[in-house]
Amino acid sequence: MQKLNLTTEWDKVFPKSDKVNHKKITFTNHFGITLAADQYTPKNFDGKLPALAVAGPFGAVKEQASGLYAQKMAEKGYVTIAFDPSFTGESGGEVRDVFSLDINTEDFQAAVDYLSNLDIVNPDQIGIIGICGWGAISLNAAANDPRIKATAAMTMYDMPRVGAWGYFDKGTADERYETKKQIAQQRSKEYGQKDLAKAGGCLDYPAPDDQPDFVKQYSAYYKTKRGYHKRSVNSNDGWVLQSMPGWMNTKILVHPEDLKNAVLIVHGEKAHSRYMGEDTFKKLSGDNKELVIVPNATHTDLYDGGDHNYIPFDKLDNFFKEYLK
Repeated sequence: MQKLNLTTEWDKVFPKSDKVNHKKITFTNHFGITLAADQYTPKNFDGKLPALAVAGPFGAVKEQASGLYAQKMAEKGYVTIAFDPSFTGESGGEVRDVFSLDINTEDFQAAVDYLSNLDIVNPDQIGIIGICGWGAISLNAAANDPRIKATAAMTMYDMPRVGAWGYFDKGTADERYETKKQIAQQRSKEYGQKDLAKAGGCLDYPAPDDQPDFVKQYSAYYKTKRGYHKRSVNSNDGWVLQSMPGWMNTKILVHPEDLKNAVLIVHGEKAHSRYMGEDTFKKLSGDNKELVIVPNATHTDLYDGGDHNYIPFDKLDNFFKEYLK
């Protein structure tokens, strides 16, 4: 296992809870990449506990939204881990700030490997939470892995859909091909180089008036004290440009019929991403699937609760209590 340099300071964007114990841990996925995570455990518990692995949003780190979710759910009685995906944050991977649907799906399954081998965890009571782009990745992992008994996809993005067709499916095949041509030329140019061009993170806050509301929301989260983190892809220079075609020829849930265990998809009423969750929900079958729309909430309100504590933590708790029996 690769030795990682993990910070010992509390450098999260949310305050530390006095109701849980916290420590840094590492685990390895089957590609041999060592992942860094924060583990949260309730204080004063007896016996084995249900467990949750949390990741997202896409381009965030465990010190942001996923850590908040993990800490809050630990307060409610779960052993939780919030992990940095491969190639990001404090996790390993030699090329930084790249992504892969295959590797990132495996990241979730490797987190389940870790949790299922903890003495304090009941291996038959493991669920996952994916936020934003990791909402779709969480569903992909759950379709692959029957050990994942329940999955919550929060304010989910279908990243392959956006990569191929743009927001609201307004892109064209010709535009997609032109993007591939440009990035292919970039690959030739960058051959053998260590420093690769980045696609750019979120716009500085405040974003220009002519930008869509959701772009302004991203800037208000990732570029302000509310959510900025020095290791976050979105808070800084963004993903490596060469990675972008990785979403253009892939799909999530190629076999949605394999996702037999419980699923909860949660979106804000005013989230620009809502259509992705609603369309994905239509692919699922079984009476253990549920779609919840949070009134008035935007996409990023489900990152940290926004101004009105929009994250339905009690609903999440009830969902996992029902299906992690």
